[in-house]
Amino acid sequence: MGLLARASEAELEAAWRALVPDQPAMAYDVLRAPQQGLTMVRGRAGGDGQAFNLGEMTVTRCSVGLADGTVGHGYVAGRSARHAELAALFDALLQTDTWADRVMACVIAPLRASRAMARARTAAKTAATKVEFFTLVREQSADSE
Repeated sequence: MGLLARASEAELEAAWRALVPDQPAMAYDVLRAPQQGLTMVRGRAGGDGQAFNLGEMTVTRCSVGLADGTVGHGYVAGRSARHAELAALFDALLQTDTWADRVMACVIAPLRASRAMARARTAAKTAATKVEFFTLVREQSADSE
């Protein structure tokens, strides 16, 4: 679910078109239309200190139901109704025996690979700016002893 939420709307839209080229053939009902709201983001001082309220962020949620009764939910950061709907739809499809393997292969695996490549690029950029600090020990001359 986190991978679907972090993916861009364009990535999910392209994956949906590739997965179901004949979109009208895939019938689903929107059980909860995309709704926007706020959620509190919490932080911790130093990463492990006492928790505090950092601020609020906008989220959009949606729930869809497939013809077989499977229900999927999508929560995404921001205000994109279509992004939340696609995340909910993929969530529902992942719960079915018929579609789960195909969604994993055509949607989840490429998204994972894309995220891994992005992390590797960021790590490479970070490593290029890494500074190695070391201490030089002065040799003491025999005269000073």
